[in-house]
Amino acid sequence: MTAELLSAVAGIVLSLAFSYIPGLNAKFAALDVQYKKLSMLGLLVLVAAGAFGLACTKYGAMVGLPLTCDEAGGIVLLKILISAAVANQATFSLTPQAMAVRIAKGDPEVVTIVEA
Repeated sequence: MTAELLSAVAGIVLSLAFSYIPGLNAKFAALDVQYKKLSMLGLLVLVAAGAFGLACTKYGAMVGLPLTCDEAGGIVLLKILISAAVANQATFSLTPQAMAVRIAKGDPEVVTIVEA
């Protein structure tokens, strides 16, 4: 399994968590679209920075991180981050919205059903 594949899986899991965890999904759905995208990218960058920081310690080698604490590791990290971001956004756009998300967004079809 490659680092890019692992990061893509992490991006997918993050997207699914914000789409389907009760409470979190409704709060996230109420945000502006641009803020949602930036939030996801920020979380992915935070995780990537943590992985790079871990690679700079003796624990990075112990857990088998494919990163090194140098310029080459930074390039690998950038590739990993791009894979995670692509997978994250693709998953978010392809997965169906939970009912709580549709209600939070004010979907007219759901509001009509709820009122009836």
